[in-house]
Amino acid sequence: MNRRADALVLLCLAGYASCSRPGTRAVLPGPLQSETIKFEFAVFFLPVPRIDPLARFDAVVAREFPAFRKAAARPEARQGMSVSARRVADVRRSYAPPDLRSLRYSGRGLSREQGAALQASRSALVLDFVVSREHTWDGLRGACGLASRLARDTGGLLWDEETREAFSPDEWDSRRLASWTEREPDVSGHLAIHVYRRTELVRGITLGMGKFGLPDLVVEGFPWSSEGGVENLIESLAQSLAEGAQAGSAGEVTLRLQDLRNTAARERQVRGLKPKATGVARLRLLEGRREAGDPENRLIEIGFDRYPGPDATARQDALLSELFGATDSITNSRHGDQELLAASRHARAQLPSLRQAFAKGMAPGEYILLKAPFATRDGGTEWMWVEVVSWKSGAIKGVLKNDPFYVSGLHAGQIVAVAEERVFDYLHRFPDGTEQGNETGPVLEREARGQH
Repeated sequence: MNRRADALVLLCLAGYASCSRPGTRAVLPGPLQSETIKFEFAVFFLPVPRIDPLARFDAVVAREFPAFRKAAARPEARQGMSVSARRVADVRRSYAPPDLRSLRYSGRGLSREQGAALQASRSALVLDFVVSREHTWDGLRGACGLASRLARDTGGLLWDEETREAFSPDEWDSRRLASWTEREPDVSGHLAIHVYRRTELVRGITLGMGKFGLPDLVVEGFPWSSEGGVENLIESLAQSLAEGAQAGSAGEVTLRLQDLRNTAARERQVRGLKPKATGVARLRLLEGRREAGDPENRLIEIGFDRYPGPDATARQDALLSELFGATDSITNSRHGDQELLAASRHARAQLPSLRQAFAKGMAPGEYILLKAPFATRDGGTEWMWVEVVSWKSGAIKGVLKNDPFYVSGLHAGQIVAVAEERVFDYLHRFPDGTEQGNETGPVLEREARGQH
C-alpha cells in the first residue's frame, strides 16, 4: 500500500460512524473442505461439433482417463471420481453461452473471431464431475485434462460453469494444466474474483472455490483503491485453505505468506511486500451473507476485527498494511507559497466536473482522491488524501488513505468527512491505471529537493 501525506495549514473534519456488519457469525472450528466435491465444465461447439462428442467422450475416458467412473446421469456422492456427459442440443434455450459484452470480462484467450463464433453456437457437451475429498487434486487435474481433450477433438471452446469463464483450448491448458507443476496448484489460475460497487463501498467475491470442496470467500465494504491488496489477500487465503488450513476457535485463522506451499503462489505474494510488511495476517472467518449473482456455494466472509481501528475500513487498512506493508512520507511546505497556491487553484477549478463524473457513476476500478486538511496537535494542518465514497453538494465522505504523522485520533482507512471548499487538490484514477490531477505534487517534490 502506497501512501503520501503533505503538511500545510487548516482545520480538522469530523469522522463518520463505523460501517461494521453486525450479526455475522464466526464459522465453527475445524476443516472447511467438503467430503464430496461437485463441479461442471462444458464445451461449446462452433456451431456444431466436427465429430460425435458423446462417442468421443466414451473413447477418451476409456483410453486416457480410466480413473473416472462414467455415470449415466449427474453422478451422486461416492468414493473416487465420477463423470457424466450430456449433450445440449439447443444451447440458446437451456445453456446459453456468454454474450459479447460478458466476454469482455470473462473471455480468456479468445480471438474476436472465436468470440463471434461462440454467439452462433447451437450445441454443447456438459461434463459433470463428482470427486471425493481424497481425490481433490487428481480429480480436478483429470477433469481439466479431459475437458481440454474433448474441446480440441471436437473443435469447441471451454466453459467453466463455476467461475463463469470461457476459454480457448490454449488458454485453458496454460492456466489450468501447464502451470500445475506441484501437488497443489496455484489456485489463482482456477478462480475468478468479482469486484463490484455495492453501495458506497466495494464488494469482492471468489467464484470457483467449490472445485476444491471449499467455500467461496467474500470481503465486504472496501474502497476501490484497496482492490489490489484485497485481491491479494483473497488469493493468499484461498491458497492456504486449499493447502489444508483450518478455522480455529471463534473462526480465527492466521495467514502466513511464507508458509504457502505452492511456489508460484508464495513467491508472487512475497516479492511484492513493501517496507514494514510482516507477511502475516490475523483473520476471522465469518458465515457469509448471500447476494444475487453469488455462486451456489457456501460463503465465508473475511473478518478484520482482530485489528484496531474506529471502523471497518480502518481495520481493513490495518490488516493489509501489516500483511503487505505500506510506505508513508511527508513533505513540509512553506505556508503561502504562490506557486503551490496557483497549482491548487487550477486543481480546484476541476472540482465541479469531478463531482458530476462521480454522480454519473465510477467505472469498476475508477476512483477520485481529494487532498483535504486535518488539524494537527500544534495548531497546524496536515493535508492527506481521501478516497471519495459519497459526494453530495459540498459534503464529501471518504476513506482516509494516509496514516497521519501529526494528527491524533485518525487512522488510515477511516471514514472521514471533507468540506468541498477546503479541498486543495485531486487525483482521478481510471480503470486502465492512468491518472489525472495531483497538480500540487510536482511543486511539493521540487520543494522537497530544495529547488525553489
